[in-house]
Order: sequence, then structure tokens, then C-alpha cells
Amino acid sequence: MEVQIRMWNKDLPTLISPWIPILLGLHMHFSWATTCPEECRCDRTFVYCNERSLMSVPLGLGEGYKTLYLHNNQINNAGFPLEMHNVASVETVYLYGNQLDEFPVNLPKNVRVLHLQENNIQTVSRAALAQLLRLEELYLDDNSISTVGVEEGAFREAISLKTLFLTKNHLSSVPVGLPEELRELRLDENRIALIAEDAFENVTGLERLLLDGNLLTDEGIAPGALQTLVNLKTLSMARNSLTVPPPNLPAEFLVKLNLQDNQMNEIPLTAFHGLHRLERLDISNNQLQSLTQGVFDGLRGLRQLTVRNNLWLCDCNIKWVILWLKSLPATLNVRGFMCQKPERVRGMVIRELTLELIQCPNSTTTVPQPTLLSSSTAESATQTAFTPARSQPTPTPSPLTLLPPTAGEDREQRTNDPVGPRQESLRVSFAVLNGSCIQVSWVSTFAVTAYKVTWVKMGHSLITGPMQESLVGGEREGIALANLEPKSTYRICVDPLDTLNNYHPGDDTICSEVMTKSASFHSGDNTTGPEQATQQDPSSPFLLAGLIGGAVLMVLVVLLSIFCWHMHKKERSDSSKWKYSRGRRKDDYCEAGTKKDNSILEMTETSFQIVSLNNEQLLKGDFRIQPIYTPNGGVGYRDSQRRNNSTAYCKNSVPESDTCHK
Repeated sequence: MEVQIRMWNKDLPTLISPWIPILLGLHMHFSWATTCPEECRCDRTFVYCNERSLMSVPLGLGEGYKTLYLHNNQINNAGFPLEMHNVASVETVYLYGNQLDEFPVNLPKNVRVLHLQENNIQTVSRAALAQLLRLEELYLDDNSISTVGVEEGAFREAISLKTLFLTKNHLSSVPVGLPEELRELRLDENRIALIAEDAFENVTGLERLLLDGNLLTDEGIAPGALQTLVNLKTLSMARNSLTVPPPNLPAEFLVKLNLQDNQMNEIPLTAFHGLHRLERLDISNNQLQSLTQGVFDGLRGLRQLTVRNNLWLCDCNIKWVILWLKSLPATLNVRGFMCQKPERVRGMVIRELTLELIQCPNSTTTVPQPTLLSSSTAESATQTAFTPARSQPTPTPSPLTLLPPTAGEDREQRTNDPVGPRQESLRVSFAVLNGSCIQVSWVSTFAVTAYKVTWVKMGHSLITGPMQESLVGGEREGIALANLEPKSTYRICVDPLDTLNNYHPGDDTICSEVMTKSASFHSGDNTTGPEQATQQDPSSPFLLAGLIGGAVLMVLVVLLSIFCWHMHKKERSDSSKWKYSRGRRKDDYCEAGTKKDNSILEMTETSFQIVSLNNEQLLKGDFRIQPIYTPNGGVGYRDSQRRNNSTAYCKNSVPESDTCHK
């Protein structure tokens, strides 16, 4: 027994020595995890010290915690104790919504994610960031950081920094000395107006750059400023003042390009050259009216193109866009191509336009036109012929150009006209058939798709009626204008369409004023119609006045009859109001009666009426009933006579002895 005890004593240190480090490690682990500041709440690896009106970081923070919440307090720069920098386990710190005016020092040395938004930070020093060698994400949004407030090369001290947010600050240029490992940089909503040639010289690994909402112009971006960003995948420059896309865009890996809300009025043909991997392009809300043909040809990987809210002019220059849109594969989504000008196609989707709806300039090719001599023979008495005359030399028109003048006016003198004067190739005549119809005829020596005929009634040299128009096919040689008013002047215009369905108001319009016949001519004509039956004689205004007067008189008679009936009915109803009603107030009447008769006599104010309310015969005898005091204090009469067996009383609190006398 003693031998066994001696052996155990010799082997005890050997048995315990391997367990000592393990036990010490467990002890230290549990002791660290249970050390929590009194002002905070701890849960596993999280420490919640937020929204507690703290002026400084609480003391007593132990190891083992990874996330520290200190946001929405009142912590200032003096509130960071030195011992906080030695806490090695904390990796994420939330300090937004405090009262910091400088980049804080003494932060946990191994922090990887730091949130400092919504403070009043104005300066960033190199010493503060030199303490954070493992910092990867830094959020400095909504502060007051200016370009001069950032010490040169300050961000470069954070050698591990990959994400830097500087949104909504006061920067006027890109900070100098960015870290080489930076992958995402947000500089939107600042005052940046200048990007120097070497602004991104050391950040060749940058993949995402946001410059929205700044003051950038074409002159403010150096030609090679963006060219060094060879790994850039997303570039956003919305809400600036660019008139053209920035030059020398990084082409190798760029996938998304945002240029909306600028002032771009053109896109050069080579603006997107080499962007083979570009998938999303947004040029919405600019001043673009047209696009150079082939500007999108190099975008082989494009998947989404947005062009909303531009001033697209749907003329001949847009034809290639129509054909391009119709040839696109289903994998490319194009949004926003909608006509804004001219007015006749405004709001139409460009892809759905037909080539016939597009206006093109007149062709410059001249084609000889045969001469049409105006006839010197007088027209009939009912026909007025119009042949445009020309006093100045005019150029020979092409098949797309019609140059007849307005009736009664000489054509404007044309310059650089190599061709001598010639007769018109379009002749229009007007024949007055009767008081309500005019025949318009024309002769053309060239192909015309259609004619547009418009007419309007004139009065005292002014337009008095609505303008009407009709479209006539090119194969027809005239049109009859019916339902016109007799003895009225009408201005009639004929406007031909060219072979491309284009109108040319002014130069190609022939107009003349023609007066219809009077209504008396209809009696001798064989032609009759509904329009003739509606003509009125000169006395029609008097007939109309008589009809109106008679109608007014009848209305007055009816109103007078209704008034008389109403007054009669009201008079009868007023007489019935003298009857007694239990709902009346006692102050509105006095009652009188006899012992032999229960009839109630009612007197109201200074006038009265005796009514038998119980339908029994009134007491025979002579009575003299006079009003005494009315409810409103009127003066009564002195006395009244009654028989011996009659009594009288008043319910208006008037003494009986003073009311009635025998």
C-alpha cells in the first residue's frame, strides 16, 4: 500500500503538466467573454452601446467581441480611451450619428469595417489611418470632408482598404493618394469639377467608380484620367454637365456605363469604340435629338440600352434607327426611343414608325418639266380660272418640289437660279355651280400622290368659319365643295403631296378666294338638294325674332298663372291658421267662454276671428269682444259688454277685474 502511494506521488506532476495550458486557456476565454461594459448589453460576440447618449466609449470592454455598436450617441473625438486600441478581437465598429469632427484615433487596431457616416468630420489625417492596417471598408458618407481637409496620402496609409465611400461631402477634386488595393470608390454628391490626369494613377485595380451629382464638364476631365482604370467594370457619371461622353473610356472590362441626366446633345461616332463587353448603357434625360449612324455598332455585348426623355427628332436622320431597332435580337432590351418632334408624330414609338411618316428634305436632283401654257380663252360666266403667274425667274423643281404661288401674289425672287423662267406645271380652276357648291379642278404634269384641299369662309377680310379639309387621291382631277353658304366668300387652297407623302405648305400651296352665288339663283336651276331647302329669305331674322318673342310671352303667362295660384293657396292656408292648436304657446292667445257654451274663442295680436272649434252652436246673444293686451305689449280697448251669466278670462296674467267690464 505504501509502495502505491509513493508511486502516485512521483507521477502526479507528470500527469497534471499537460492539462495546465488547456485549463488556463479555457479560463481566459470565459473570463474575456464575460467582461462587458456596464452601460452596454453584450450578446455572444456583439456589444450594444448604441442610442444611450454616451459622451465617450465605455471602459471595460474585454476580448472576445467582434462587433461594437456605438451609433446614435454623442461621442466626440475626446471620447476614445487608449485601451480601446488594444482590443484585438473587434473587427466591425458602428460610429455613425455621433459628434465627431475629426477622423477618430485609438480605434481597435484590427478593425476591418468602420462606419462613420452622419458625423461632422472635416479632416482626415495620415496618423489616424496609419493605426488601421487591416481596415478594408470605410464609410464616410454625409460628413463635411473637403479636399483641403484630407491630408495628402492619408487614405494610402490604410494599405488594406478596398471600399471607400465619400458620398455627400464637400470634395472639389479626387483625393490625392488613394490606396492601391482599392476596388470600389464612391464620390457621388460632391462638388468635384476637376479630374486630373493622375487622379487614379495608383488605383489600377479599381472596379467600381461613382461620380454622380458633381460639377463635371467636358473641360474638367483630363483626356487620360480614366484610361488608367484598366479593370473598371462600372462607371457612373450621372447628374453632371457633360455635353459628350468622356474621352478614352476604359474599354477592356467595362460592363455598365451611366451617363443619364447630363446635357449631352451629341454622341461622337467613336465615343463607345472598343466597349465590347459593355452590357448596360444609360443616356436618358439628355438633350439628344439624333444619333450618328453606327454609333452602337461596336457594342456587341449590349443587353440593355435606355434613352428615355431625350428630344428625338423623327426626320430623315432617324431612319437608320428604325431599321436598326427592327433588326435587333431579342436579347437586347431598348427603352425610351419615342418621337418628340415634329408635332404630328409626337409620342409615337420610333420602332413602330413607317418610312412614309418620316419627313425628308427635298431632293436636289432637277428633272425637266414640260411647260403648261395658261389658256387665254375666257371661262364661262359661272367659272373662274386661276393660273399662277410668275414675274421672277425660278429654279426648275424636282419631282419632290412643287412651286405654285398663292393666288394674286407673285412668287418670291429666287437666287442662284440657273434656269430661265417657265410656266407652272400645276393649274387650278374654280367653278361656282350654285349658291352652295363650288367645283375645284386641277391639272398636273407630274406625279402627285394626293391633294389636300382646304376651305374656310371669309368675312370682312377675316376668317369667320371653321376650316375644313379633304384629302383627294392623286388620280382624281377635282372635287366638289358642297353645303356652302350662298353669297359668301371662301378661301380655297390646294396643297399637293410629293411622291414621299410630304406636304410643303407655303411654296406648294395654291389659294384663291371664290364667292358663291346668291340664293335667288336656285329657282332657275334644275339642281336641287337638301342644302337648297335650308336657305332662308331675307325676312328670316324677323321671323326668328317673332318666334322668340312669342315664346317669352308664353313663359311670362305661365309664370303669372303659377304666381296667382300660389297666392290664392297661401291666402287659404293663412285663414286656417286662426284655428286653435294645442301646440301654440299660451302667450300667443287669450281665451273667453260662457257657462252654457264650451266654445273657445281665440284672439291673436291686434286682429281676431271667432271660430267655433267644437262645432257646436255659439251662445245666442249680443257680444262685443275687443282685444285687450297683446303678447308684445299692444294697447287694448277699455271695456266690453256681456250678459249676467257670462264670464271672461285671459291667460296672459292680466287681472280679471281690469280685463272685461259689464
